[in-house]
Amino acid sequence: MAKTVYLETGSLDPRYNLAFEEYILTHRREGDYLILWQNAASVIVGRNQLSAQEVNGDFAAENGIRVVRRITGGGAVYHDLGNLNYSFLCDAEDMANRTATRFTQPVVAALRGLGLEAEASGRNDILVSGCKVSGTAAHIHRGRVLHHGTLLFDSDAETITKVLTPDPLKLRSKGIRSVKSRVGNIRSFLPTDMTLPQFWNYLKTALAGSGFTQGFLTEAEKQEILRLKAEKYDTWQWNYGSAPNFQLRCKDRWDGGILEVHLSIDHGKIQNIRIFGDFMALTSCDALEKALIGCLYQKDAIADAIAGISLRECLGGITKEEFLQTVVK
Repeated sequence: MAKTVYLETGSLDPRYNLAFEEYILTHRREGDYLILWQNAASVIVGRNQLSAQEVNGDFAAENGIRVVRRITGGGAVYHDLGNLNYSFLCDAEDMANRTATRFTQPVVAALRGLGLEAEASGRNDILVSGCKVSGTAAHIHRGRVLHHGTLLFDSDAETITKVLTPDPLKLRSKGIRSVKSRVGNIRSFLPTDMTLPQFWNYLKTALAGSGFTQGFLTEAEKQEILRLKAEKYDTWQWNYGSAPNFQLRCKDRWDGGILEVHLSIDHGKIQNIRIFGDFMALTSCDALEKALIGCLYQKDAIADAIAGISLRECLGGITKEEFLQTVVK
């Protein structure tokens, strides 16, 4: 069995690290990869989220916290140097390789190996003693899957509560009053204390399965990552995006996550549409949005227009009927 290729980004810049991750997904087309990495203080928002709604912008600016959008779905997360991130990249030849369980199981096993009461929970969480220590998300590109997650080891819980502004629908659905009450740090649960570097070294071996080989990037690849960073992850358009005026805003909370749809309607037809939310998308919503431009604003017409779209990939666990119920009230 081929060994996993292990990579580190060599950077604490979230814009560079997300560009690094995307480059490996789109250009290293064979083999299994594991990346462990850290970001300096930052909020990483899901691909389909409205950044301004998820982040306390004034607090972030005053405290030098960067806001950067990732290519995967799910909700906003806070990163700092008490947090360790992991990324798995491999072939997605069948649906088994697209499920969160395939990737969360080794993380849960690694945490249990430290004597922790760890378990996977809900759509994308990993819990230790009932507290969330990890959120995960995934993206598929041309037959390759990226699955990544956070691991709160010794993060600043006070900053998390001040910089993240989650939708009240999310907290109510979980029966929880605040972000702070949901999250925990791995270090506080360890039966035997360890430092983050020690935890990093342990995780590197634990997640590599049959072992790993140290991978390296060429200078040409590093330059391409810097180019991607400059053209995409450094830009306001990617990280915040314009928020055009829409005539209709529809929003619901489903088991698969929060779905928010903004529409412009003219003469009974959809002229523009944007889809937002923290659902666990595997691809972008571009094809879904494009399919609805020019469509009659009627439930049956919309259902016909999206018949050929894989909603499982672009809306995660949100079903076709749930999407229709949100869009057409």
